[in-house]
Amino acid sequence: MERKNAWEKYQGAKDQSLVMKFAEDYRRFLSANKTERECVSYFIEKAEKAGFRDLEEVIASGRRLSAGDRVYRQHMGKTLALFIIGSQSLAQGMNILGAHIDSPRMDLKQNPLYEDSDLALLDTHYYGGVKKYQWVTLPLALHGVIAKKDGSLVSVNIGEKPEDPVFGVSDLLIHLSARQLEKPGAKVVEGEALDVLIASRPLEDCDDQVKERVKANVLRILAEQYGVDEEDFLSAEIEVVPAGAARDYGVDRSMIMGYGHDDRVCAYPSFAAILASKAQERTQACLLVDKEEIGSVGATGMQSLFFENTVAELIAATEDYEEIKTKRALMNSMALSSDVSAAFDPNYPDVMEKKNSAYFGRGLVINKYTGARGKSGSNDASAEYMARIRRIFDDNEVYWQTAELGKVDQGGGGTIAYILGNYGMEVIDSGVAVLNMHAPWEIVSKVDLYEALLGYQAFLAAKEL
Repeated sequence: MERKNAWEKYQGAKDQSLVMKFAEDYRRFLSANKTERECVSYFIEKAEKAGFRDLEEVIASGRRLSAGDRVYRQHMGKTLALFIIGSQSLAQGMNILGAHIDSPRMDLKQNPLYEDSDLALLDTHYYGGVKKYQWVTLPLALHGVIAKKDGSLVSVNIGEKPEDPVFGVSDLLIHLSARQLEKPGAKVVEGEALDVLIASRPLEDCDDQVKERVKANVLRILAEQYGVDEEDFLSAEIEVVPAGAARDYGVDRSMIMGYGHDDRVCAYPSFAAILASKAQERTQACLLVDKEEIGSVGATGMQSLFFENTVAELIAATEDYEEIKTKRALMNSMALSSDVSAAFDPNYPDVMEKKNSAYFGRGLVINKYTGARGKSGSNDASAEYMARIRRIFDDNEVYWQTAELGKVDQGGGGTIAYILGNYGMEVIDSGVAVLNMHAPWEIVSKVDLYEALLGYQAFLAAKEL
């Protein structure tokens, strides 16, 4: 069953300007926000301008919430939940958009800085599923924070401005790569070889007792520019990401190439949808979480109790609190797990099954199930819920398609859908198709991004699911 190309819906410059404007806003967001902390800070700033209040302040003041109130709550600067309170009791459920804002990358180890052969390097540990050989010989940037013992937080962002230096991981020259190229792809570049070269100039006018002078010069620069010392790396969170802005891709400018489409290409339209939404009967929620790429674990991942606890606080702030109301609110909710899907790549057709693949330009992708092999790790939405989602999208003229993540037994992947499903709520995966998924530079279609926005807006506004 072939779906129409969504570009046909936008004939003429006026209609396409809506797609292009939203895509440009997203491109700028993607270029400027490459970590979870940066995303949360950006979203909170925009949310407050749109009338959202910090739920922590509401709780502290003892004020009550009522229909139409807009609130948000963040956790550890890496996870964010936004709500528009509906006229119905929360116990009757919510319409939830859930996406993640972490992306594959490299993190600095706690003791990262060392010198070898008059070169200073930073030792890293890769985060999430990556093809390690893709991360060599690229211009890289450092983003993150350094927490000092006095309680102050130092922000780090080096490599994005045109005048900034960049960093990188070196690779073996082709002339000496005979044995390297005999290795399987997973071993061509080992994880412990992903060390970032950052300096080569020795410290001037130093004591003869200083043996590692290049490293000493790096520490001098860090002390002068950031007021930190080597020990402060122990309480730092520095992420190594591709340097540079996201770019229009293709001679027709129909696509965007950038770092972190997975899953910010779903998080951004999810956030935009709730920002523009009006109060409805059902409470609306947008949940943007961390740690999905490593199993949704930890205090800021979907497996934490952050969302459940926040729903309990909302109930306490809107009506008489009973624990059973929290359970009912979650079980009676409906959710879109907004995560990306693999786009069909004509360069690699063997891993895809054409009838059940996602294609660029054909709109928002619905994955009834993800997982691997025999649907292991999958949520597998009910047929009834699939039918409701079809109706919502069709009634609102949203272009959409269905897909699986490659051929059976070829591989697979997961999302936060099954974790939301643990509450007994109806959940289905719904996102944007991506080429080069998990590579340093991924590609998406602008029209698919815009159809995601329209689909998410229609879902939030749905009165009966």
